[in-house]
Amino acid sequence: MPTARSYTFSTKAAGRWELKPDVLVVAEKDSVAKAFAEALAVGRYRIHGRGLVKVYTFERDGKRWASIGLRGHLFNFDFEERLNKSWKSVDPRDLFFAKPIKVAEKSSWPYIEVLRELGRGAEVVYLALDGDPEGESIAFEAMSVVSSVNPYAEFKRPWFSTLNPEELRRAVEKAGIPNPNLANKCFARMEVDLTIGAAFTRLLTLSVQRLAPRSLPLGRFLSYGPCQSPVLYLVVQRALEREAFRPEKFWRVLATFKVDDQLIRAEHVKGRFKESEEGQAVLERVKGVDVGEVNEFTEHPSLRQPPTPLNTVELESRASRFLNLRPKIALDLAEELYRRGYISYPRTETEIYSPMIDLKAILSSFTRHPLYGEAATELLKAPLKPTRGSKDDKAHPPIHPIKPAWKGELINQLGFNAWRLYDLIVRHFLATLSPPARLMRQKAVIEVNGERFNALGLRVEELGYLKVYPYEKPSEEPLPKLGVGDLVEVVKVEVKEGETEPPPFLSEAELLKTMEKLHIGTDATASQHIQTNLDRGYFYIESKRCIPTPLGIALIKSLLEVKPELVKPEVRGFIESQIADVAAGHRSREEVVEYAKKVFLACYDEVKLKETEIAKALLPTIAQSLKLAEEKARRRRRRGFKRRKR
Repeated sequence: MPTARSYTFSTKAAGRWELKPDVLVVAEKDSVAKAFAEALAVGRYRIHGRGLVKVYTFERDGKRWASIGLRGHLFNFDFEERLNKSWKSVDPRDLFFAKPIKVAEKSSWPYIEVLRELGRGAEVVYLALDGDPEGESIAFEAMSVVSSVNPYAEFKRPWFSTLNPEELRRAVEKAGIPNPNLANKCFARMEVDLTIGAAFTRLLTLSVQRLAPRSLPLGRFLSYGPCQSPVLYLVVQRALEREAFRPEKFWRVLATFKVDDQLIRAEHVKGRFKESEEGQAVLERVKGVDVGEVNEFTEHPSLRQPPTPLNTVELESRASRFLNLRPKIALDLAEELYRRGYISYPRTETEIYSPMIDLKAILSSFTRHPLYGEAATELLKAPLKPTRGSKDDKAHPPIHPIKPAWKGELINQLGFNAWRLYDLIVRHFLATLSPPARLMRQKAVIEVNGERFNALGLRVEELGYLKVYPYEKPSEEPLPKLGVGDLVEVVKVEVKEGETEPPPFLSEAELLKTMEKLHIGTDATASQHIQTNLDRGYFYIESKRCIPTPLGIALIKSLLEVKPELVKPEVRGFIESQIADVAAGHRSREEVVEYAKKVFLACYDEVKLKETEIAKALLPTIAQSLKLAEEKARRRRRRGFKRRKR
């Protein structure tokens, strides 16, 4: 297929826009629409501009084609105007009995207009939206727009995971039909979250305003969300565990030995002493002794396995741990890398490489890369044995690189963090194809005047995957080679006082993993639920840790006392399982929505009875927490500005 060469054709004359394609391609983003034009065009394609919307036109198989990109959902669910006009004039309970309607967002109007114009005469419409439930729901939104002006259009659904031209052409050739069950899974979740979130948000906000009308700044409200609030519960739960923790003192007897020029640090075999006197007694017995004797020296081989292929949650988690990148930022950058053809589709649950992925071809494309070339060349010398996890969503492969990128190139296009994330993705991919690291775990027992001390070490025999994946390199130092009966110099023995520490605040990486395990949100929405809590002033991030504000703690404590099911993750996990049944065809969208409403309506009635008590608990924390959250946000913005300036 000839490579397409683009040139711009501008249609600025008022009222003149005579585009009448036979075939229309609808993508989720402009960059994807452009990729389809480049992959499918025979010869050149043209770019037509109309406001914010770009239309790529070309010829193929004797037909006129057009390709456009949307900006996500065309419609959102909302309540009719009378229920939204004034919160104070509507009983929040009434929302459980209202049928949400689809409303076109103002920002979507230009795209809807173009869809109508192009779809009016199209014989075939390829719904090339992202391959997940959300993408499927947007596909059905686009179908509804085109069908309203052209009831005879034929709709086809291509599925693809990369913007590789060959894969895009293959996706069009093998396009299937849209899946209403998959779309209804997304629509069911949207209806449930709107109804429940709106009802409880209004209840909480109005309860506080009745007690203190000026307690909330203009535009602020106390929000509840069926996913947002269980996420907050997890953060608060850890904070409460810290609060309940009672530290205990302990004493350790630490020794430093010397062999040749190497220092060995060891601890008394009894570990922590509960009484200071016990440690001091040990210290007295070894005081003045200059030589220790090796009683035992052992080495045990150990394998450190390379990571499994990368899914969305794991990418967000590792980006947080290794790169100190917020999950939402990491996912946004990954989507940009995908749209530019550098990596595969970043929203996936899969941890197993499909046989359809040509791993050797990807490796071969990296053999001349200055950073990855040596590793790629080495891996190609032997049969590939990729690691594999247990999850497979049957939709998209694990996240992996599609083509090489150079550091300067990516930094110029998307910034330094985009390069760091790409580097992590490439190294992770190479690591999944690499052998395990071979380690030697060492232990020495050294006796000093009858008192025994343990020294632990770790020696790397073969780096294996760690050669290309430095993020997991061990920090432990190796011990020198010792033999039973060897004498070592005693440099120092001391008693150190310590105190047991509370569990740390939940890290973002740990929070994401817990959300995935408990089925709170989806791989695509998990980071957004964290961000919503930040925006609402319920917790903030400091040193990668999620720290709840007094308002966040008060909200969870209050709801736990009245109706624990509202914030505990198990209920949301159960609702998610019901929603998953919609995609499988076991339950209808209407059935699941009504069931969820019924469950939460009962909760609503119980909370309503205690609304005054809840409002009294929340009021003292509101101003303090909003101020704290805004200050943290300002600091983040300042840090981001300074980084950009550098």
